[in-house]
Amino acid sequence: MAQLLKVQDYISRYEKDVYHYTSQFNHLKKHNWKKVKQLFEEGLLHEPPVQEETKAQRSFLQKAKERFTRKKETCEVEEAFSSDSVENQELLRFTTLPQTAEDLKILFLESVFDLQMKWATSTLFEFSQADRKYYHDEALRYFIQRFPDTCLVMYKPVFMINKAPVEGDIIIVTPTETLCICLIETYKSAVFQYSKENFWAELRGRDQKKILNPLIGLNRTEQIVRSIYRTHDIEHNVKKILLSRNGYIDYAAEPYQVEFVDARKYEEWFYELRKSKAPLKFKQMKAAQVLLEHSQSIYFDRELEAGE
Repeated sequence: MAQLLKVQDYISRYEKDVYHYTSQFNHLKKHNWKKVKQLFEEGLLHEPPVQEETKAQRSFLQKAKERFTRKKETCEVEEAFSSDSVENQELLRFTTLPQTAEDLKILFLESVFDLQMKWATSTLFEFSQADRKYYHDEALRYFIQRFPDTCLVMYKPVFMINKAPVEGDIIIVTPTETLCICLIETYKSAVFQYSKENFWAELRGRDQKKILNPLIGLNRTEQIVRSIYRTHDIEHNVKKILLSRNGYIDYAAEPYQVEFVDARKYEEWFYELRKSKAPLKFKQMKAAQVLLEHSQSIYFDRELEAGE
């Protein structure tokens, strides 16, 4: 699982100490996966609050299974969470009791995702009013649950540029490079016609509509990242990716310094990112740190909220 550093303009624990939390994530995940697996094998996992599985709970597990078994790919738990805090206890409680080892993996990763959302929207003393839609955001889950935990993800962060907030695209800081990614997806097999103008054509069978040129926002995100890196003397390669997992991008030649990844290239691109075994690196975390320093956070103090 990738690490979720930032969502929009919500306060994040990684802002406080990116070095500490990237390390703690790996220890927590590894320790708790080992613990929950042992409990399952010994039949000691706690029953869910409602003894009998409801239809909604079964539906939840089925949807989770579908996310992790796309193209028959078995979901894997590589390493994962630790210690004896309240957060560790949360990782051992499931909404429905797993019946198989595969159920266990899926439900554990769901618990890890929920914990990551908690980390990405609060600290010990502050919290943000996070929109619940992000807990169900398929694209966000994709980038978090299907990439290595050495990938540090900022999901549409808001940067302060000349005292004005500017929303970026998806940013993934890997051990070797920073990926600025714009995801364009609507209907399966949709065709997006490249243009240098402000609008592209999106074709769905015989239907056609205009969409805003996705490279406008992608180029802006890349420029922001490069500018922040220059300011702090960060040397980390920056790459732009226009991604459509189930659609096609129609173009004669890729524009300068942009990689188009559509349904024809997606599997190869995804495999290359997944197979990377490079460990977390100091320069990678330094790059993530300066990006977090320049991002906006809107939050409330826990004590003030409790006092009200």
